[in-house]
Amino acid sequence: MIRFWLARLRGPMTLERRARWLQQAARGVLDGLGIHYKVDGQPPTSGLVVANHLSYLDILLIGAAMPCFFVAKKEIAGWPFFGQAARSGGTIFIDRSSLASANAVARQIGERLNLQAPVLFFPEGTSSDGSGLLRFHSRLFDPATKAGAPVTTASIRYVIDGGVPERELCWFGDDAFLPHIWKVLDVRGFSAWIRFGEPTIYADRRTAAEHTYTEIAAWRQTSAPALDRDN
Repeated sequence: MIRFWLARLRGPMTLERRARWLQQAARGVLDGLGIHYKVDGQPPTSGLVVANHLSYLDILLIGAAMPCFFVAKKEIAGWPFFGQAARSGGTIFIDRSSLASANAVARQIGERLNLQAPVLFFPEGTSSDGSGLLRFHSRLFDPATKAGAPVTTASIRYVIDGGVPERELCWFGDDAFLPHIWKVLDVRGFSAWIRFGEPTIYADRRTAAEHTYTEIAAWRQTSAPALDRDN
């Protein structure tokens, strides 16, 4: 967080500057943890991005790959360190049990679609064990389809040496955060792979949800690569 306050000394922290600060912070955390990742495709600079969700690591990885504004569950705002970083980075928080909150978040997304950083949300609504995609909720696609803004997929997968299942890194169900992160830090020889699709404009939110679901699901069925850990 020291870097955030130093950045403030250089001028007003606009939303775009907050997104760029979060990118640098995410890269610093990944470097410190020794987590390697590969990016395929071109990260978008505006519009809406949707991704599958496996772990809190997803946020670090996508945040390192591009400046963006995350949509995250409201509970994260209260997490030690992560919550403060998310707030400083311009994250939009949502109460998934509240229709009013969803509508307010949709308005905020619409206001940010023309900024020089995309908005990213996880349409599954929660993280999974990686065995398959959960249903994509379509409501938050609405601002992009109504504005004619491009929607881009970000497909995430984890590759662990020795054929260890990806599930070992996934955070899902009732797993407590701190025990899980210690478990992750004990996993040796794993890398992450992020693949960005082509930006596409959709006519309506349901079509957007269906097509992005199919695209991400198909990519996750491809063979995992041997990743170069010099990244």
